[in-house]
Amino acid sequence: MQDPISIPTRIKKLYLGTNNRKKIIELVNLLEPRGFEIKVPADFLDMFDVDETGTTFLENARLKAIFQARHRGLWAIGEDSGLCVPALGGRPGIYSARFSGPGANDQSNNELLLKEMASLPSDKRQAYYVSTIVLADPEGQIHIETQGECWGRILLEQRGVGGFGYDPLFEIAEYHQTFAEMGLGVKRAISHRARALRAFLNRLDEMNA
Repeated sequence: MQDPISIPTRIKKLYLGTNNRKKIIELVNLLEPRGFEIKVPADFLDMFDVDETGTTFLENARLKAIFQARHRGLWAIGEDSGLCVPALGGRPGIYSARFSGPGANDQSNNELLLKEMASLPSDKRQAYYVSTIVLADPEGQIHIETQGECWGRILLEQRGVGGFGYDPLFEIAEYHQTFAEMGLGVKRAISHRARALRAFLNRLDEMNA
């Protein structure tokens, strides 16, 4: 992580560098009550994508935060997340959103994952979600990096209609429910993103005290 520079004033405005509506809602609901003004890509006329050339979730989150902070001239949050299956060598990993190739969507990704795991016994179906969150200042200096993980297992078929991504396949054994079946309150308490966000918000509160 780069050495942080001094912060002359409290952070009042944050840019969320994601077009994922559900991620935006989750982050806004946590950040706005803390007094932050939130900006998202839809607030600007120029739309762009950051090339995710990193080899890890953290590297990609850093790329997003740094590029977007410099481009927007705002404090920016970069987030990268995905699903890792040890029996598949860690795939889909950083390619989770585009696992099934060009034109990938949640359904095609889930179908491919089921196909690749079809022959795996129950004791080889463990998986974990990862979320990394990075905060960069307008000059591109990184001030916060956090990561959260949540372990579960991949089912043989989809269950539930909530959530997004691989949530209908990802079951938490203790709850006997997939992320897609859980109430939002429970998911926000135990998910990979919730864990990363709790650590992130603690650091952000300390910086902004």
